[in-house]
This record gives sequence, structure tokens and C-alpha cells, in this order.
Amino acid sequence: MRDDGWIHVFGKALICAVLLACWGCQKPNNAVDLYLDGVLLTEYDEDAKAVAKLNEAIEADKKFYYAYSVLGEVYEKLEDYRNSAVSYKKAAELRPDSFKDHFSLGRVYKIMKELNKAVEAYARACDIDPNHLQAHVNAARCYIELDDFGSALSYSQRAEEIDPDVAEVQMLLAEVYQWREDFDAAIAAYKRALELDSKNPEALTFLALAYIRTEYYEPARELLMLAVKAEPENAKAYKYLGYCHLKLDALDQAIEAYERAAEIDRRDWETLRSLGVAFMLKAILAGDEGMRAHAIDTWRASLDIEPDQPDSETILKFIGRYSNGE
Repeated sequence: MRDDGWIHVFGKALICAVLLACWGCQKPNNAVDLYLDGVLLTEYDEDAKAVAKLNEAIEADKKFYYAYSVLGEVYEKLEDYRNSAVSYKKAAELRPDSFKDHFSLGRVYKIMKELNKAVEAYARACDIDPNHLQAHVNAARCYIELDDFGSALSYSQRAEEIDPDVAEVQMLLAEVYQWREDFDAAIAAYKRALELDSKNPEALTFLALAYIRTEYYEPARELLMLAVKAEPENAKAYKYLGYCHLKLDALDQAIEAYERAAEIDRRDWETLRSLGVAFMLKAILAGDEGMRAHAIDTWRASLDIEPDQPDSETILKFIGRYSNGE
């Protein structure tokens, strides 16, 4: 190890020892020594050994808050999220005012998809530090997944109060507004996000989607053309662009956009289904049997991917009808 590496490792150990002393940590020397050994091992990426040492420290003193907290970090690094949650939870119980442990506990529960526990931990973190932006953002995202859009809006609005000039926060607000079907507010938030980050493909795409839902197809199309220019592999943007072209009677452009979306994401049955519609409309307008065959083949490909898609019986009827040359 380089000399500065030794300095870093032992410096951290010294800091830990000083903090323990300053915070009145009257632990048996054995527990402190084991804890410090565990901390040092994490610096060498000896995580399995660190876990063993930290658990020994806990066995020596089962109320040793610091050992539980670091143990949660190591387990999280090892992607052992169950034990990480147990460790963070114990640390948070021992130190109810620890923002770090409640926040980390929320993060681990979110990874495990235990969303009710995640929002409880994040909510506590927000209570401890009412001005922490990411805690409020993370709480809002969990509430969205729980379909609790009222709580999601509350935490999103608080995040905006903390810092209104963050594009991520405006995107989050817009998403909540869309779920609440407040499309005017969603559009305003997406516009604000674009003011803060003018080339954000996600903001362009979702603002376009909000316009589509309010049947403003021309501005939606313009935004989506910017989105695919900024992010040429954005299949979702191409799919929505195809829809806008279709609604604006630009059939050839619709086919081109849908084909590009299908090329990027070959498993998107919705794109293939829509492409089949565009092919069939072209076939009917132009009397083009080749386009008719393309439509039937594309619909079949869509059904192969998702046989139970909505209105699948209607698609099957169209396939039967047009296969017979009607």
C-alpha cells in the first residue's frame, strides 16, 4: 500500500476513536477494538472479514450503535439487503435521531420492494432533516409506487420548496400531476424542467405525452422530434412520434417512426400493433397488397409477443378478414 494509503486508513481509525470518545461512548475496550478493526477492514475491501469483526463487536456490546450502522453499510455493499436492513433498523432504534440510518434504511427497503417500510423510514428521515432534498424525493417516489398520489404530491411539493431549480424535482412533480390527471399542472412542471435542462430527452418525451393526452398533437410532435434527435435510441419517443404523425394524417412518417421504434425495441408489442394499423391504412388508401401483407405479418408478430393483449380478438378478426382479401 502507498504511504498515503496507510495515512488514510489509520487516519480514519483515529478519527473513529476520537469520535467515540467525544460522544461519550463508554464501551468495553474489546468492543471498541473489534469495531475499529472492522472499520479498517472495510478500507481494504475485506468486507467478509469486516462483517465478522463488526458482529463480534456487537456480541461484546449489543447496544453498540456505531457497529450496527457500519455493518448496515457493509451488508449493503455486499448486496445482502436483508441483513443490511436489520442492521440499519437496529442502529436507528438505538439512535432515533440518526438521519443517516433512517435514510439508508429507506434506500435498502426500496431496493427490496418493501415500499411501506421504505416510506416509513424516509418519512422519519424527512422529520429529522426537513430540508434534505433527496429524502423528500425518495419518499415521493415510493408513494408513487404505492399509488398514494396525495402523499407523493406532498413530499414532491416540499422538495420543490427546498430547491425549485432542480429538473429532477420538476419531473417528479409532473409525474405526480399526471397520475392525478391534472394535465395542465403536469405540462407546467415539464416546461419548468425543460427550462432547467433544455435537452433532457425524458422531459421532452413526457411533456409530449402530456400534450397527447390533451390532444395537442402538433406541439407533441415537435417535442418528440427534438427528443429523438437528442436521444436516437429512445424507442418510447419514436412510438409516441408515430402516434402523433398518425393523428396528424402523416401516414408515411408514422410508419417510419413506428418502424424505428420497433427496430430499437423488438419486443414492444404495442409498437408492432400500431405499426400494423399504419400499414393497413396505407394499404387501404393506396390499394397496396404488399402493405396489407405487412400489416397482417406485423399484427401476428405483436400477438406472438403478447397473446393476451387488450382487444386481441379484434386484431384476430382483422387478420382473418384482410387475409381473405376483403
